[in-house]
Amino acid sequence: MRIHGFTVGPLQACCYLVAPDAGEEAAVIDPGGDAELIVGQLRHLGLTPSLILLTHGHIDHIAAVPELAEAYPEATIAIHEADAAMLGDGSQSLASWIGLPFQPTEPGRLLADGDVLTLGPHTIEVLHTPGHTPGGVAFLVRLDDAPDVLFSGDTLFAGGVGRTDFPGGDWQQLLASIRERLFALAPDTAVYPGHGEATTVGEERRTNPFLKP
Repeated sequence: MRIHGFTVGPLQACCYLVAPDAGEEAAVIDPGGDAELIVGQLRHLGLTPSLILLTHGHIDHIAAVPELAEAYPEATIAIHEADAAMLGDGSQSLASWIGLPFQPTEPGRLLADGDVLTLGPHTIEVLHTPGHTPGGVAFLVRLDDAPDVLFSGDTLFAGGVGRTDFPGGDWQQLLASIRERLFALAPDTAVYPGHGEATTVGEERRTNPFLKP
């Protein structure tokens, strides 16, 4: 599986282009801004997204969704049902709080915990991880020939965790999401977060200062 990550938008969120080893099909995870850059990367790599996957509904993870939806009308926009209203409301998405322009869009699929999406030969499992937002999710790709891959959004970072002081945030929910869902995964699971560098589940279990017993 191919993973191409780069930062987008004024808050430097991580956007990921994920594709099987062969073929043109791809998923775009958290297109949080710089739509021209994302489209340019897709074209450079010869990829066409079938999925636009959103780990949560904050503006720094959804800002480029309208432009991508226009460029790739066949791609399915997917977000957890508890965050879906953020796609249509600049206040709920924090766009007005940050002072960013906002254009509403409609999701094509509402996600729930345990849903499974298909990307070529790969399956992507939806893990509901509330705490940063009520509808925060992580996307887990199980691989046969390599460690599994987790896109953790703003739930878990390398050496950090997501904020819970925004509307809908809940510190105890966040800790439960990480300890009960994400830390239950194999230690060698690669973690690609919504901001910052990649890490592994095992590394965060051992060293993350916010998650000490």
